[in-house]
Amino acid sequence: MSLSTHVLDNARGEPARGIRVRLQRRTDNGWAEIADGRTDDDGRLRDWVPDEQWRTGTYRLIFDTAAYLGRDAFFPEVIVVFAVADPGRHLHVPLVLSPFGYTTYRGS
Repeated sequence: MSLSTHVLDNARGEPARGIRVRLQRRTDNGWAEIADGRTDDDGRLRDWVPDEQWRTGTYRLIFDTAAYLGRDAFFPEVIVVFAVADPGRHLHVPLVLSPFGYTTYRGS
């Protein structure tokens, strides 16, 4: 498994605990669910993708931010789409979250 994520709450200055994150891979028929998990007490999610599901392709992380930010969240869901060219290389895709904005990047 070569994917991890980390959600940081920029407004509170701390990790975002318990955020549901789903991973999907693009297929010829749409998107296939690959993994589903929640961030830990440090806002991290790692070792959650089955090795046999991790390969070259286009993926998306779906962060359920409404459950964390509240039902009136401006961004109730954040979707990050990215490409995997080398499935043997570790990828870290963090999310920095606040009530009215977010950012992401390729981490290490």
